[in-house]
Amino acid sequence: MKILIVEDEASIAEVVSAYAKREGYETVIASDGLEALEIFERDEIDLVIRDLMLPKLNGEEVCRRIREKSSSVPVIMLTAKSSEADVVYGLDTGANDYVSKPFSPRVLMARIRAQMRPKESRDNIASGLYADGRIEIDPERVEIRKDGVSIPVTKSEFLIFSTLVSRPVRTWSREEIIRTALGDDYDGFDRTIDTYIKNLRKKLAEPGHENGWIKTVYGFGYRFDDEK
Repeated sequence: MKILIVEDEASIAEVVSAYAKREGYETVIASDGLEALEIFERDEIDLVIRDLMLPKLNGEEVCRRIREKSSSVPVIMLTAKSSEADVVYGLDTGANDYVSKPFSPRVLMARIRAQMRPKESRDNIASGLYADGRIEIDPERVEIRKDGVSIPVTKSEFLIFSTLVSRPVRTWSREEIIRTALGDDYDGFDRTIDTYIKNLRKKLAEPGHENGWIKTVYGFGYRFDDEK
């Protein structure tokens, strides 16, 4: 599996690369945003680690363009901007997770493992047709389809939505969603789940289903809303 490291500080990029190689991953380094996109187009990339502050093209724009090409490749932010607002903004622009600088290489490797964990080990992933056959979960393609049309979602969004629909009558707390969908290695803010839900609703919403088939159960959490 190949990891694209997008980092303009060579010393940081080399540290990340060295640890990733010890874990058995192949790595390629880009020192600016434009180079990152060229590599992503050229190589078969399985995961991206990117800074926010990059020469030539900033990290947010890099992430947006990557998402135009792939909704399933995990993206981890590695950034000195670690306020809750910065993290939420990064997730809104398509990142799956974040690690704050200065960072622990061991923690970063754990985050990578969490994102790269084979999908067949995720026994919570639902598959099939829902909402009178209008919503389809396809774990092989890591894809959500509505009325046969693919909806562009990140890997984390896919895992969260799949978890909700796996037991439609159940209300899931944020902590349960994190543990079941994202894994024990994930240690982000539990409120970032709200951001993922907001993004899913925006992508799935339509007249009559403005909540994107996700119901808020106030004081408890969220559940899949299969009501007509």
